[in-house]
This record gives sequence, C-alpha cells and structure tokens, in this order.
Amino acid sequence: MNFNTLDTSKTYLITGAAGFIGYYLSRTLLERGCRVIGIDNINNYYDVNLKYSRLEILNPFEKFTFIKGDISDKNMIAAIFEEHKPHVVVNLAAQAGVRYSIENPDAYIQSNIVGFHNILEACRHHPIDHLVYASSSSVYGANHKVPFEESDRVDNPVSLYAATKKSNELMAYTYSHLYKIPATGLRFFTVYGPLGRPDMAYFGFTKQYFSGGTIKIFNNGDFENDLYRDFTYVDDIVEGIERLLCNPPLEEDNVNHRVYNIGNNSPEKLMTFIQTLEKCLSNSLGREVIFEKSFEPIKPGDVPATYASTDLLEKAVEFKPKTSIEEGLQKFADWYCEFYQLSISK
Repeated sequence: MNFNTLDTSKTYLITGAAGFIGYYLSRTLLERGCRVIGIDNINNYYDVNLKYSRLEILNPFEKFTFIKGDISDKNMIAAIFEEHKPHVVVNLAAQAGVRYSIENPDAYIQSNIVGFHNILEACRHHPIDHLVYASSSSVYGANHKVPFEESDRVDNPVSLYAATKKSNELMAYTYSHLYKIPATGLRFFTVYGPLGRPDMAYFGFTKQYFSGGTIKIFNNGDFENDLYRDFTYVDDIVEGIERLLCNPPLEEDNVNHRVYNIGNNSPEKLMTFIQTLEKCLSNSLGREVIFEKSFEPIKPGDVPATYASTDLLEKAVEFKPKTSIEEGLQKFADWYCEFYQLSISK
C-alpha cells in the first residue's frame, strides 16, 4: 500500500489552519495539489503576527480558501460544509496549553467541547470519508507506566485541557458508532519546529535569551529526576497525518474509530533539550549561547514524563517519526534568527 498517495480530487477541510500544525499540514496538502479549505479564528492566545505570517505563505496557492471564523459558531460550520462539501476533515482548531486551562477554563469548553461537537454534527449531516482530529499526550495524566500505550487507562486527567481532549475521543467514538463517521484521533507529543507556538517552552526560552531574561525550569533543579518529554518535530507529525488521511479505520465492533500516539518514541531529559537548543542557537549566531536559568517546582497540570509507544501507528501506516532533536532544533534556531532578524553581532 502506498501511504503517501492523496486523492487530489477531494476537498480537505482543515480547522486551525493558521495554527502551527494546521499551517504545515495545509501547506503540504496544497503542494501535493489538493484543494484545502482553511478555518481559523486568529485568536490572540499568542502573537497573531505568526498566524498571519503562516497565512501569507498559504494564500498564494490557487486551491486554498481561507475562512476566518470560530468552530464554536455552529451555523457558520454548517454553512461551510454545505457550500464546500469536504471529503476529509482535519480538526486541529482548539484552545491549547495546559497551564492556560487553569487560568481560563471557559475558553477550553467553548473551543474544545462546543466547537468539536459542531464539527461532529456537521460530519453527521454532511457525510465525509474521514475525520482526523487532534487529541493530546496530556490525556495520559501522571501515568507512571512508560512508554504510554493507547490501551492504557486515561481516566485521571490532571488539567482541564487534558479532560477536554479525552472528551473529544469519547465524543468521536460515540458519533462514529451512531452515525458511521470514520474517525481517527491523534495524541500529539510535544510538537516543535520553525514557525511554532510561542507558548511552548523551547520558543519561550529562546525569546527570553534574546530579551536578556532568565528562563524558568520547572524541575526543582533535580537533574537526576528531570522531566522527560517526547519532543516531536513538526514535519514528522505532518507526514504521519498525511499517511492516515487516506487510510480511515476499518469497522471493528460496529465502530470506525481509532486513536494513535504520534510522538518521537525517544524521550529526552528537559535539560538535554535545553543544552541542545543552546548549542543550535550558538551555531546560528556564530557565538556561544548560554541561558540564564532559575529552577522552580513543577507546575500544577504538568506531568513528569511523556513517552509515546508508536507501535500502532507503525502497524497502521508503516511510519515512525525520525527527526532528532539536534536536527529539528537547528532548523528552529536558524528560522528564529532569520524571522526576528537577529544577526551574529547582536
């Protein structure tokens, strides 16, 4: 089976198209010659200039249609499905961030629960070939069994963000069972790369360095029991999604629904990741970069480790992420310095 062959005659609807993963997926599909309908509300959770920069790259594609709107607007979503009749839907629109869910829970219910319900309802009334939606490694909570497997119990989320993503999986399963919607959920593991999200640690560390600030590391300074993360480069994430798009799950036990981990399957200590980022920025700038660091207790909602078993994904589409943090962070560092016009003399 050729997992890289997309049907370019089909229409792909991508929510969150101005977001980090949504942009990369949209660009990849457009480069393949696919028709893409992108939706995004361009909210100000982080710097909207990054979102507009992504859209500037997408807009010249003849087969790209962008609609500014919020998936929590049920009538708008219904009208888009009625007009554009998508064959494949990728729901990446969501209020992201574990820590922000503690400060502003309403945003998560509105986008991640109400918005996703609207997408499911639209798929119910306008049948599609496949719904792919974003879940998160956060659903595993403080699970101490590693690597995390899709069969693990995920009944104890430690953040509202995680709870909404677990809810998405349950909702998609139910709609698949009741209305025969082929659906695939993807549990993303710490995605990073150029044009990424400024709320992610690697981006924030870099910004703090150039502003002369101190980076906060939430591991109590305990290097022996440091936080572990399964950092996954964005190109790997997109390749995994692309392979899955044209391979909806087969019916099993009267439901067409699957959930996959999509991670690097190679967790790194947070301090190792930080040291690699320092080295990559040093390469980009031509001088040594060392972050000023302060160590603090782990934050509520954070988990000590994320580590993805990717066996199911490999079995389904013969794919396993492969980009090393050295390669991925170098690409990020080079992009950051160019995007923000940082010279080696700065």
